[in-house]
Amino acid sequence: MLSRLPAALVRAILVVILVVMPYALVPSSGSDNTQIIVLVAIFGALFTIVEYSSSSPSLVEFRDAPPFNRVRFSALFATVFCLAMIFKGVESPSAISTYFQNSGSVIGATIDFPYSPVRLMVVMMPDGTDPAVIQHLRDAAGLSYLISVFSVIWFIVLLRLYRWPRRTGAFNVWINLPTFDPTAGGDVVKRLQRDGRINIILGFLLPFLVPAVLKLIAAMGTAINLDNPQTLIWTVSAWAFLPASILMRGVALSRVAQMIEVQRRKSYGD
Repeated sequence: MLSRLPAALVRAILVVILVVMPYALVPSSGSDNTQIIVLVAIFGALFTIVEYSSSSPSLVEFRDAPPFNRVRFSALFATVFCLAMIFKGVESPSAISTYFQNSGSVIGATIDFPYSPVRLMVVMMPDGTDPAVIQHLRDAAGLSYLISVFSVIWFIVLLRLYRWPRRTGAFNVWINLPTFDPTAGGDVVKRLQRDGRINIILGFLLPFLVPAVLKLIAAMGTAINLDNPQTLIWTVSAWAFLPASILMRGVALSRVAQMIEVQRRKSYGD
C-alpha cells in the first residue's frame, strides 16, 4: 500500500484540479456552488486515494493496465479545459480564450450537419432560447465530440503499438475487472466478447440518444438549465465523454477476450 500511495496522491491531485478547474476559470456566483465544488473535490480525491493505494480489487476497472484510465482521464480533462476556456473568453477575453472560441466555432459549424450528434444537441434546446446560448452549445458540443473521437482513435492506436493489455507482463483479470465474475456461468471468452460488443454499440449510439432523452425530460417539465456556463460545461462534457469511455471499455473487453482465447490455444497446443 505504501508503495502505491505516492502515485495515488498524484492522481487525487489531478482529480481535484479537474473538478475545480471550470469554476476557477469561469466566474461563478453563489457560496452554495463553492461548497458543492469543495465537497465533490474532496470526495473525488479520497475515492481516488483509496482505490489506487489498495493492492486488492476495487471499483476501478483496468487499474493496473495502463493506458486505459489515463486516456479516459486525459480526454475528460482536455474536454473540460477546452470548454472552460471557451466560456472564460465570454467574460474576460484573451488570446488563448479567443483561439479556443474560434476553434470551437469552426469545428461546431463543420460537424453541425443534419442528424449529427451536434445537430441533435442544438435541436433539443427549447424554442425561444437565446441565440448566444445556442452558439455556445454548438461550439462546445463540436469541440468536445471531436476530442472524444480522437481519444477513442488514440486509444486504439496505443493498443496496437503496445500490444495491450499485456504490455508490462501478466494481465490480472481479478484486479483489472473487479466487477466481472468469471464463475457466474458460461464461457468467459464469449461473455467478454458479448459485453464488449454491447459496450461498443452503446458507446456509438449514446451521443444520438442522450439529446432525445434530454428533450423528453424537458417536455416533462424538468429541463436542464444550460444558460449557466458551469452546467453547460459539465453536461456537454458528460455527453461527449461517457460514450467514448463506454466505447473504449468495449474495445478493451474485446482485447481481453482475444488474449484469453490466444492463451487457451497455446495451452491446448502444448
